[in-house]
Amino acid sequence: MRIIRGIYGRRRFQVPSTFAARPTTDFAKENLFNVLENIVTWDDTQALDLFSGTGSIAFELLSRGCSRVTAVESDRTHTAFIADVARRLAP
Repeated sequence: MRIIRGIYGRRRFQVPSTFAARPTTDFAKENLFNVLENIVTWDDTQALDLFSGTGSIAFELLSRGCSRVTAVESDRTHTAFIADVARRLAP
């Protein structure tokens, strides 16, 4: 999983091969954020990432300046991975 741009841009995190979910591809994320950047001011935005999987979208939102992101994931293994990545990104 890679964070594309922003303050955490180019950071990579290895997703365990046992995960049922795969991270959103860079191509899909780049296209999604190209659209969003034309209509969203990140510093005043709060986001909810439902069915977070690996947290890829949530971390991209934070990296690009979203003021707050809540990632919701029902799989405990995935939730633990998201929490671990969040700890590694914390200042």
